[in-house]
Amino acid sequence: MVRTILVIGAGKSTSYLLDYFLKKSQSEKLRLRIGDIHPENIPEQFAKHPHCEVFSLDIFNDEERKNAISDASIVVSMLPASLHSKVAEDCIAYKKHLVTASYISKEIKALDEEAKKHGLVFMNEIGLDPGIDHMSAMEVIDRIRDAGGKMLLFESFTGGLVAPESDTNLWHYKFTWNPRNVVLAGQGGAAKFIQEGTYKYIPYHKLFRRTEFLEVDGYGTFEAYANRDSLNYREAYGLHDALTLYRGTMRRVGFSKAWQMFVLLGMTDDSYTIENSEGMSYREFVNLFLPYSPTDSVELKLRHYLKIDQDDIMWGKLLELNLFDHTKKIPLKNASPAQMLQYILEDSWTLKEDEKDMIVMYHKFGYEINGEKKQIDANMVVIGENRRFTAMSKTVGLPVAIATLNILNGKITTPGVQIPIRKEVYTPILSELKNHGINFKEFEVPYLGYNPDSVAG
Repeated sequence: MVRTILVIGAGKSTSYLLDYFLKKSQSEKLRLRIGDIHPENIPEQFAKHPHCEVFSLDIFNDEERKNAISDASIVVSMLPASLHSKVAEDCIAYKKHLVTASYISKEIKALDEEAKKHGLVFMNEIGLDPGIDHMSAMEVIDRIRDAGGKMLLFESFTGGLVAPESDTNLWHYKFTWNPRNVVLAGQGGAAKFIQEGTYKYIPYHKLFRRTEFLEVDGYGTFEAYANRDSLNYREAYGLHDALTLYRGTMRRVGFSKAWQMFVLLGMTDDSYTIENSEGMSYREFVNLFLPYSPTDSVELKLRHYLKIDQDDIMWGKLLELNLFDHTKKIPLKNASPAQMLQYILEDSWTLKEDEKDMIVMYHKFGYEINGEKKQIDANMVVIGENRRFTAMSKTVGLPVAIATLNILNGKITTPGVQIPIRKEVYTPILSELKNHGINFKEFEVPYLGYNPDSVAG
């Protein structure tokens, strides 16, 4: 009997997901239906596959959406997180399992009892981050606990970066994911975490100046700044007694210091719109944030305002973005500073057709066992193939695809709204990801906590 997988939304992160389903379509008797608002953008290799049907789907058209979901064996929603709830409610109504890569929203969480009542698996946070981070972390944490160890420290960092061979700018960065999320990163409240049993807070205007360094063998040094809320997973991971809990975002060294320039200028602000934004030149945009001077140029005012010398690498980073170009125009109407900055950055930081991205993930596990303090560091590096088959789409899409098939085949059966932190879920998925080159290298390192002097010798 043929099983129908409905994928709603086929954006940047779905190339490996769709490829996985279609490669398995014969052996697993799968029929793939892809519903998207722009079906014409779905690559021919998928659209013309004999086991695939592509159709136009407007998520706000109740009849279209309900018809598509009622016809499916399982539903995969790759829509923006805010749109999952309509799909989820229909999945309850038509008794269909649901898989998403997004964080669990209040609306989805509210469906937990209904999902359990109908024996439905609602698997969320099964992409990269969140997703692979949960599974790889719980595999090691469970192993430590099973051996009788007690967790003291957990730190986790992820970066969507550019591969070394495609790293061609002074920022050592290109967009491999939603650029808006990059521009707005860290906003909406202070970053909070625990270090050595003490709650710590970093306000947004200081976030990019409080970084820590990480070494990844073969790939050099990276920096990481704190995510907004590191404490979200304390309960899920069972880390109530851990002294240190910290999650962060990885960049190449020097990115955060340079990004701080945009924060200080106010260019990342998304709370108001610029009335005459349409047709404004890059140079005029920069001048918006600088004091008036009858004599000084925009360049001179900016250097003075940010206290940067002409031979400073920071200056080179600004020049590289064509920020002072009076011929380049921003076509956006009533745009916020953040939207205008995003447009300028996309002009310089978009991957070319044959360029490759890179995903790096780094975990630290500090624990005590038999009276001795130990630490395991684990890291993963994945390099993309090109602009379409990116490392980002691989690490987001494959866990979603593998989980979907495991639910369909009755290998994941525990019902309810959940994230992938149980052995039943993460063991087979991590095992299969290894076959696709997604695996972690582990290293035993000395446990220093944050007081290395206290454990000298």
